[in-house]
Amino acid sequence: MCGIAGFLSFQNGVSEDLLKQMTTRLAHRGPDAEGFFYDGICGLGHRRLSILDLSEQANQPMTSHNGRYIIVYNGEIYNFKEVAEKLQIETKTTSDTEVILESFVQKGASCVQMFNGMFAIAIYDTEKKELYLFRDRIGKKPLYYFWNGHHFAFASELKALMVLPFIKKDLNHEAIEDFLHLGYIPRPHSIYQDVFKMYSGYWLKITKNGVEENMYWDIQACMKKESLEDEKEAFEKLKQLLTSSVQYRMISDVPLGVFLSGGIDSSTVAAIAQEQSKIPIKTFSIGFKEEKFNEAPFAQKVAKHLGTEHYEHIISIEEAKKLIPELIDVYDEPFADSSAVPTMLVSEFARKQVTVVLGGDGGDELFLGYGMYQWAKRLDNPILKLFRYPISQILKTRPNNIAYKKASSLFAYPKRKKLASHIFSQEQFLFSQKEVENMVTFPITNSEPLLTSQFGLLKCNPMLQQSFFDLQYYLQDDLMVKVDRATMKYSLEARSPLLDYRLVEFAMNLSSNLKFKNKTSKYLLKKVLYEYVPAEFFERPKKGFSIPLADWLLGDLKFLIDEFLHRKVVEKHNIVKYPQVKALKEKFLAGDKYYYNRIWALIVLHQFLEKNF
Repeated sequence: MCGIAGFLSFQNGVSEDLLKQMTTRLAHRGPDAEGFFYDGICGLGHRRLSILDLSEQANQPMTSHNGRYIIVYNGEIYNFKEVAEKLQIETKTTSDTEVILESFVQKGASCVQMFNGMFAIAIYDTEKKELYLFRDRIGKKPLYYFWNGHHFAFASELKALMVLPFIKKDLNHEAIEDFLHLGYIPRPHSIYQDVFKMYSGYWLKITKNGVEENMYWDIQACMKKESLEDEKEAFEKLKQLLTSSVQYRMISDVPLGVFLSGGIDSSTVAAIAQEQSKIPIKTFSIGFKEEKFNEAPFAQKVAKHLGTEHYEHIISIEEAKKLIPELIDVYDEPFADSSAVPTMLVSEFARKQVTVVLGGDGGDELFLGYGMYQWAKRLDNPILKLFRYPISQILKTRPNNIAYKKASSLFAYPKRKKLASHIFSQEQFLFSQKEVENMVTFPITNSEPLLTSQFGLLKCNPMLQQSFFDLQYYLQDDLMVKVDRATMKYSLEARSPLLDYRLVEFAMNLSSNLKFKNKTSKYLLKKVLYEYVPAEFFERPKKGFSIPLADWLLGDLKFLIDEFLHRKVVEKHNIVKYPQVKALKEKFLAGDKYYYNRIWALIVLHQFLEKNF
């Protein structure tokens, strides 16, 4: 895992000093080494976290054997040995970087289709003065870019790009709309108008004539007309893919462990990893003093059963208070997923023991694990659709109860093709699209955002449409961002076995009857897990990886409301209307916890604005 930055400039050039400043801002991503390439037109910078081939020979930028191409790269290609063998590449190192570069020499940009891994790659052709960028299929590794017709620049994180004097801090209002609705900013937008997040499954070619965008993997194109229905066949295939995926991600020249929450997904990864290891693997969990949020005892129970070397840390509110001011610096733009706090803390905790961790991200999205998938099914009912507004109004009159309020909001969705984002936002207790329109001070964009407009094109049942939405957006633009920045802050590499693209393609073609069966979510995945860990270990309500945010905001963290939602602060930035903010504050501070995440999103937004403007 590393950090990369660079540019291609055909007018006035960009200095080597600016390249070094960009790269220095990514030092946390790679503390082991740094390197630069600069020829006046192109600059490439790299910060290295050594995982495979710890020698200096594997440092970057790396030059191809023929001397023509230069690479900087962030990530891991797990099947690099197979690729090298297939293409008969004679390597000088044991690193995957060399294999990527020599694959490109042989096959050009199409080489990316051979790679199984997580990656953001930049390759410069020194003869043609052309730059190529590649991003992995699931968007595990971040890549931001800027292009104004004269200068093209890219980096692993926004903070590195903002060094460049020609990139202005002009706020992107569409990104703010999406943030208030979803709690994160989805591709291709960033918080700034002229900086974009590169699409996953794409490669770019940058020349003096412009930017050429190419898709090499499309999740919809992977879906076949016939889904896999045979349970025995599906079970064997899933088990084989899970084992292969975990084996790949255990390849490392440095210490490795597993994040273990005690839930289905992380327990599956830990169980298979322990099966593959000759010694006890290290597992890490985090807990809370507040019992209803604390899953640490469940993780401890699973770890004991599997025989892992288990480490546990209980979070205090004091630790959270210290981290919250750092969130904006870590994420660079408004990001309201409060589970970033425990993710950062468990990353710091694990880094004392290991350099690589495996996690369980992806299981819910691939195998219908979220409760919102049941809501998608309910809300598609023809009778409920017909009477959704009366039902919403009736639920509003019920006692002051969070469950009733959420149900009322869920029924009040605007139209079918916006249902996926509406269900997500209301499940997360964020602003509905109508609430966003009433909250912001600027005109709402007329064009429908990509994430709310394309789902009518996907011909499948509502549960699968919702999971597709989550896989495309929530997983990639929230969960992957959260994990990447939280782990990289502490120079820790996170790997996601459940998001091997072969597993994703398998799950997208698996019958929904094998994902949700006999009122059991993640049915087939659980069936695999129960070969390793007894089912009774998991007979409890799903908690998720969250913090007691509502209680904290009403208690020790109330100062955040007082500081960032003060009238002077809100009116100074004039992004949202203070009367609406005041009304929300009054309801929440009176004890109505239903509004806690709306309050948190507004705090995060104004924390960002205060830091940057």
